Amino acid sequence: MTENGVFYYGQYKIDYEVVRKEVTYKEKIKKPESDKLIAKKTKPRKVVIKVHPDQRVVATAPVDATDELIYDALMKRARWIWQSLQDFAKQQDHVLPKRYVSGETQFYLGRRYVLKVITDAKTNDVINSTVKLSRGKLHVELSQNDSELDAEKRAILVKSLIDKWYKDKFTSVSRERLEALIHKASWVKNNPSLKLIVMKKQWGSCSNKGNLILNPHLVKAPKECIDYVILHELCHIAEHNHSEHFWRLLTQVMPHWKEVKAKLDGMAELYLNE
Repeated sequence: MTENGVFYYGQYKIDYEVVRKEVTYKEKIKKPESDKLIAKKTKPRKVVIKVHPDQRVVATAPVDATDELIYDALMKRARWIWQSLQDFAKQQDHVLPKRYVSGETQFYLGRRYVLKVITDAKTNDVINSTVKLSRGKLHVELSQNDSELDAEKRAILVKSLIDKWYKDKFTSVSRERLEALIHKASWVKNNPSLKLIVMKKQWGSCSNKGNLILNPHLVKAPKECIDYVILHELCHIAEHNHSEHFWRLLTQVMPHWKEVKAKLDGMAELYLNE
């Protein structure tokens, strides 16, 4: 059961959650009467504090930790917690609708790239508008005819070119990652089909027939996040709902999925921003 609490850093009120966990680690000790090592389980006393991109503060503590112990641990890291919350808040504040002009940020496989729309005289010999990555920038080079469009129509064109580029890239990336991960899903007997469909709020889904649907915007995320979504949907082939068995299965194929999900959730607004 999750507990909730609050503390103050100066004038700032900070809410937090407490998750109590029965965690043990093994400590090897010697029996007095022999040289053999035996394992003795000991409960750790440490309180682990995390600030998530969605601005949740979570303290994971031993089941028998006192409220005072947890509170003291939070207060000791109060400045770091406050600063982390400020950083994540600023990140969300900067999510503005894209205008598809030079200088904006685009993402590809977890890295940021500066958009550069090339419309100068050097494009006179360019027959078709193109998109390519080069030296830390995402270049959109417009043909002579496309360069003459007004600002609004040019933005629409640049967006369509980038969207197509993302989809083409993700076609190969998603199939490559599915092929690399399919062996983990031992319950899948035949390779599932894979479709790419733009979705506003979902990264992926799995049909009743076991076919996977992925959001092309996912190509903006690190490969680890792409792997998480693919494995998540592969687990749905065995368990169509989010039952306890489903989460056990996901943990089996990706033990650190919670951290990866938090990373993806934290950047979702930026990755899905159009």
